[in-house]
Amino acid sequence: MPNSHPNDPLHGLTLESIVTTLFAEFGWAELGQRIDIRCFNHDPSVKSSLQFLRKTPWARKKVEELYLRTRPD
Repeated sequence: MPNSHPNDPLHGLTLESIVTTLFAEFGWAELGQRIDIRCFNHDPSVKSSLQFLRKTPWARKKVEELYLRTRPD
């Protein structure tokens, strides 16, 4: 079966796995510095971050871009 999304590096990844990976790599403090959004800076948690990011396309885009920039090629 050929890959149906060969140009999408995020295909198959959940937003939860992306946020969890970034949190594990940077922690909330640095993540909040890299992407200045409230869900990372004030009482952060994976659950509250996911709720915000699912409703806010511009913030989700920033998180996905950071994830892609920090992944090895």
